Amino acid sequence: MDPEPAMPVKAPIDVLKTCVIFVFPAFGGLLFGYDIGATSAAVPILETPSVNGVSWGQLNTLQNGMVTSASLLGAVIGSAIAIFLRDKIGRKFELLLAAGCYAVGAILSAAAPVFPVLILGKMLYGLGIGFALHAAPAYLAEVGHPRIRGLLISMKEVFIGIGIELGYLIGLPCVTVLGGWRIVFGMALLFALIMKTGMVWLPESPRWLLLAGRHEDAREALVWTRGKPAKEDEMALTEEFDDIKKSSAETMPHQGWFHLFNGQYTRPMLIGLSLMFFQQVTGQPSVLYYATSMFQRAGLAMGQEATGIAGILGAFKLACTCVAVLTVDKFGRRPLLLIGVGGMFASSLLIGIACQVAYSSAAATYITIIMLFVFVGSYQISFGPISWVMIGEIFPVSVRGQAIAICTLTNFATNFVVAFLLPTFQKLEGPGGLYLGFAAMAALAWVVIHFVVIETKMLTLEEIEALMIGPKRSKRGATMTNGHMTGADSDVQLPKRSLNNI
Repeated sequence: MDPEPAMPVKAPIDVLKTCVIFVFPAFGGLLFGYDIGATSAAVPILETPSVNGVSWGQLNTLQNGMVTSASLLGAVIGSAIAIFLRDKIGRKFELLLAAGCYAVGAILSAAAPVFPVLILGKMLYGLGIGFALHAAPAYLAEVGHPRIRGLLISMKEVFIGIGIELGYLIGLPCVTVLGGWRIVFGMALLFALIMKTGMVWLPESPRWLLLAGRHEDAREALVWTRGKPAKEDEMALTEEFDDIKKSSAETMPHQGWFHLFNGQYTRPMLIGLSLMFFQQVTGQPSVLYYATSMFQRAGLAMGQEATGIAGILGAFKLACTCVAVLTVDKFGRRPLLLIGVGGMFASSLLIGIACQVAYSSAAATYITIIMLFVFVGSYQISFGPISWVMIGEIFPVSVRGQAIAICTLTNFATNFVVAFLLPTFQKLEGPGGLYLGFAAMAALAWVVIHFVVIETKMLTLEEIEALMIGPKRSKRGATMTNGHMTGADSDVQLPKRSLNNI
C-alpha cells in the first residue's frame, strides 16, 4: 500500500472559504477569455462602415491585426514587468494591479475617439492579462488545499472559457447596433470591478508573507484560508504552518533571474518553459481567433452558419475544460497531458491530410469540422488547464513569482508571434501545411512531456520542491535520497505514485 501523504493533504476542506479564495483571482482568467470573445465580436463591427459609428472609417487588414493582437502585446509587456518585480509586491497586490489595468483598458477601449486610443486601451487591458495570469497560478497554488490544488488552478481555465462565451453572447446583439463595439469592450469594466472588490477582502498568500518576513500575518492568513477546520484542529494547522515556515527559511536569496537556468532550478524551468511554449505552437489558442474564417474556408456559408459553428466550438471547449478540471486531481497531470497531446497530434494530422488531398470536397469539410472539435477537446484536457496548474506548483517559493513570470512571458510572446504569423503561413503553405506543422509540433511536445514532466498530484508544495531540487535540503530540514526524505524527519516519505515517472 502506498504511504499516506503528509498531514496537510488529509486535513478537511472548508468549501465556502475555498470558493471565495478561488473566484476573485479566477476573474483575471475570465477577463482574458472575455477579450478573446469580445474582440471576435467587435472586429466585424469595426470593419463595417455602416455600423462602426466612427469617423476613421473601415479597418484595413493591418489595423484588424493590431486590434486582435494589441492585448497580447500588452500581456507580453506585463509578463516582462513581472519578471523584474520578482516577489516584491505580493500576489494579492499584483492581482489588484491587474484588475486596475483591466478597468482602465476597458474604459479607454470603449470610449476611444481615434484608432490609436483604441490600441492603447487594448494594450493596457493586456497588461492586466499579463499580471493576472502571472499572479493567479501562484496565489491559488499557495493558498489552495493540497488535495484540490489542481482543481483550483485549472478551474481558472474554465473561467477563461466562460469569458470567451460571455464575449460572444454580449457581442451577438451588438452586431447591428451603431457603435456596438463600444458596448462589447466596455462591459469588461463590470467584471474588472467585481475582481477588484473581491480581491480587496482576500488575504495575501501565507507563503509570500513568510518570504517577506511577516510571520504573524502569515499565520493569520493561513488560518483564514483554511477556515473552520483550522479552528477545530490547531495541531494540524500548526504542523502545516511549521512546514511552510521551515521551507521558507531554507530558501536561497534572490540572485537575479539568470540563476534560474543553473543548478537546482534547471529542471522546473525546463518543464515550465516547455509547457508554455508547446501550449502555443501546437496551434489551439491561435485557432480560436480565426475559427469563423476557418469554418468558412472549410466550405460553410459566410456569416451566421460559420459563426454559429464557431460559437458551438467555444461551448464545447468549455465543456471539455470542465472534464479536465474534475479529473486533474484524480488521474494526475502527466496522464492528461499525454492523452490530450496525442489527440492533438492525431486530429492535426487528419485535418492536414484532408486539406491537402481534397480540401473543397464535402468529405474534407466534415473531417475538418469533426477534427477541429477533437483538436480543441484534446487541448482542453491537457495543455489548456494543466500547463497553468504545473507552473503554479513546480517552483520553490523563493523563485516562484519570478519563474512564473518568465514562463508567462514565454507563453504570451509565443502566442503573439504565432497569432501574427498564422495568416501569412497559412497563405504560403495553405491550411493543410499549417495543420501538418501543428501535428509535427504536437509530436515533439508529446516526446518532451514523456521524458521531462513528472507527476505532482496530491503533494504539498514543499514535497514537490523536494522532488524538483533533487538531493538538496528540503522539507523540515530533510535531505532527498532516491525520492525519499531522510535526515531531520526521515519518517516522512513522498507518495510512491508520484515517483513512478521521474
